[in-house]
Amino acid sequence: MYIVESGTLVKKWPEGAPVVVEKGGVVGWLHFFQKDPSSVEVVVGSDAELSTLSSDEFHDLLAQRPEFLSNYVTLLTRHLRKELNIIHTLHSIVAPKSDKLKVAFYDNKKYFQEAFEAAMEKLNLDFSISWFDTLLNESTATLAQGHQVVCCFVQDVVNAPVLAKLKDAGVGLVALRCAGYDKVDLVAAKQLDISVTRVPAYSPHAVAEHAIALMLALNRRLQKATHRTRDFNFSLEGLVGFNLHGKTVGVFGTGKIGRIAAEILLGFGCKVLAHDLYPNEELQKKGVVYVSKDELLRQSKILTIHAPLVKSTRHWLDAESISKMQKGALIVNTSRGPLIDTKALLHALRTGHIGGAAMDVVEGEEEYFFKDYSDEILGDSVIEGLINCPNVILTGHMAFLTEEALENIAVSTLSSIKEFADGKRGPELTNFVKAEYQ
Repeated sequence: MYIVESGTLVKKWPEGAPVVVEKGGVVGWLHFFQKDPSSVEVVVGSDAELSTLSSDEFHDLLAQRPEFLSNYVTLLTRHLRKELNIIHTLHSIVAPKSDKLKVAFYDNKKYFQEAFEAAMEKLNLDFSISWFDTLLNESTATLAQGHQVVCCFVQDVVNAPVLAKLKDAGVGLVALRCAGYDKVDLVAAKQLDISVTRVPAYSPHAVAEHAIALMLALNRRLQKATHRTRDFNFSLEGLVGFNLHGKTVGVFGTGKIGRIAAEILLGFGCKVLAHDLYPNEELQKKGVVYVSKDELLRQSKILTIHAPLVKSTRHWLDAESISKMQKGALIVNTSRGPLIDTKALLHALRTGHIGGAAMDVVEGEEEYFFKDYSDEILGDSVIEGLINCPNVILTGHMAFLTEEALENIAVSTLSSIKEFADGKRGPELTNFVKAEYQ
């Protein structure tokens, strides 16, 4: 191993651009882990001064220089993150060959793995699943090498470059374990002959009930009230809400989730208005009135959003739309963050035009949700601004998180994978997502 004391040297690979190593840099630190260190050509500049270390001296240096050890660990960690596929490739070489269908499961969490393992047993399936905690993106797509199926969630990126890498890895099915498919380039998937499935209705009751829970908590100031009582402050000033009974609530989107939310609101005695391209006749018979978007915004004391994210619905609620809403109206969103222009919403909350917002999703959430940032400062001023508003409740995309929903997600996703294993492709798959949907 060489340490550059002064000057520079250049590292050249058979492929890729040369890398200049300046004073303080290290060359050869990774050779302990490489099969063929001679594949790197080192060109030493005329002004370079190098120190060399044997293996024993290297270990002594790590023990004696904590700052060097820290830098070394950082370098190694960074490299391993970029080259996780090395681990998988080595595993695939030494692992015994199997005829089982192989599934690369991205963005894994304990609750997902438990649900899928239980569903595998329930359905008597015997797939080989590789559980990856990492998100699916261009850097991690190569982890799917040798797998026929990729299973991913709402934050995973499945754009054209990722799909191309998945195709090269041998993947023929992208099985979404969620309802939304806005992160998937369906046109590219069709061109690459990769089928895409989703879970269209894993538990509409779970999401609809969470929306109502957020609505009630926001209206009755439960978040502020519980914070007060933890400080032994039992004052009721500023905690006045209103009865839901008799109030007009607007529902944007009356698919499976929106329909259930509307029915719950009817049970509260609300006047329920709705806006959807395809009115639900059963809801109309129960008393739901379909109106234009402008009428929905103008009349609703509370607006709850249950629409998919497609080109036509992105920023459906923007500054102009918000300006048409009643002063002091409440907004609930458990669907997709980009349905709302978040900056416009934050402005309306700060000026007092909107009385409060309760959301399980938010624009830009993919950078932060499902991770722990409790010891850090977020880099997104809009999300921080929402969290700091006393009249905002934000949960971390957990509306789906019930025992029943997790079971339904696992069973539906595994059923799609089973259909694929049985030879079905494209529209033959029950929960196939058509490119035309985007």
